[in-house]
Amino acid sequence: MWPPDLDPDPDPKPAGRSHPSAVVPGLRALLCSLKGRLLLAESGLSFITFVCYVASSASAFLTAPLLEFLLALFFLFADAMQLNDKWQGLCWPMMDFLRCVTAALIYFAISITAVAKYSDGASKAAGVFGFFATMVFAVDFYLIFNDVAKFLKQGGSAEETTANKEEEENSDSDSD
Repeated sequence: MWPPDLDPDPDPKPAGRSHPSAVVPGLRALLCSLKGRLLLAESGLSFITFVCYVASSASAFLTAPLLEFLLALFFLFADAMQLNDKWQGLCWPMMDFLRCVTAALIYFAISITAVAKYSDGASKAAGVFGFFATMVFAVDFYLIFNDVAKFLKQGGSAEETTANKEEEENSDSDSD
């Protein structure tokens, strides 16, 4: 306040501008990971497909890309903010797996329909981008499935060994 500071800060940060990683701390690390890149590709392809369906005569299909775009953005934000660690009651891998499986199936169906039934260029472009989105969602659910299967195999073997130890300790047989 008063008296003014005689040694002002030599490199003041401009007011109103902040680095994006300061807003969302885990965003940079997430975007450098494979999961972050897949979520970014899913949201980008979903948005492009949505825009193509808006411009085409197959506008009946625009709801699916819009919902998938919003869900991909939500999961991108949730992973960046590490909400899966904060909200333990939700089964995040299963929700992400179901999101990817349903998105891949829906994109595949509406892409085939858009390419086969409609003749305008925007419908064909939406179908092609939908096929690319189908592949990205399929890769994502394949990787999620492998991670969950690996986790369950490790968890299942640990549970079996502790169950066997407890069973041996609580056994009432006098085989001596």
